Amino acid sequence: MLFWLMLTLCVEAIAQAPSFDVASVKPSQKTVGPDYNNQFKYSPSAFTARNATLKALIAEAYRLQRRQVIGPAWIDKNEYDIDARVNDSSSREQLSTMLQSLLSERFGLRQHTETRSIRAFELTVAKSGPKLQPIREGATAAPNAGLHFRGDMRQFADLLAIQLSMAAPTDPNVPVMAGGPPVPVLDQTGLRGAYEFNLEVRPELGTDGLTLWQRVLQDQLGLRIESRKEPVTVLLVDDAAKTPTAN
Repeated sequence: MLFWLMLTLCVEAIAQAPSFDVASVKPSQKTVGPDYNNQFKYSPSAFTARNATLKALIAEAYRLQRRQVIGPAWIDKNEYDIDARVNDSSSREQLSTMLQSLLSERFGLRQHTETRSIRAFELTVAKSGPKLQPIREGATAAPNAGLHFRGDMRQFADLLAIQLSMAAPTDPNVPVMAGGPPVPVLDQTGLRGAYEFNLEVRPELGTDGLTLWQRVLQDQLGLRIESRKEPVTVLLVDDAAKTPTAN
């Protein structure tokens, strides 16, 4: 009796897990490379991805940064397109949970998490308080010059991770490129919702990215960022198929 009760509960739990009503998952017909891939778009009833690597999809589904996802090299090279829809409006968190289920179903994704002590940046609210507000329905940011951002704080942390991997400029005529794997930026702001803003970021010769961004974040957003070596959750891919199952 106990066995059957446990089995019934497990089946019910699986049945209750939210999932997309319709989903197409297929390899991208044309690969575009790491500088242009991993494009995601959300709406209340849909999630789409274009030229997205499995590593980026896993990070998106589990709300992690890509360096927190560890697996075989191909998961950061092969690119996929996803079109997934639900009949009812869903929150971003619900869509993320549905994406977890989709990756498990179509890629046979099996994974586990570990805690490792690694270097990371911690994004927090400055003592003076934040200088930004969540997006109001129908509002858009003024068309100002500078770096434009729209999304939640976790996505902003992803952007910062790339920006902080760039070396200090030494020649004003040579554009600075990202160098090496980005160090994770952990969102510890506690700020919820989506934000849209423009940042004025002017690279300074001989000034490293951390120093520059510490000043930009403090002055323009009321945020701060500090380097830490602390326990960080990482997700290890145990198994996944290169070719997703048929739609």
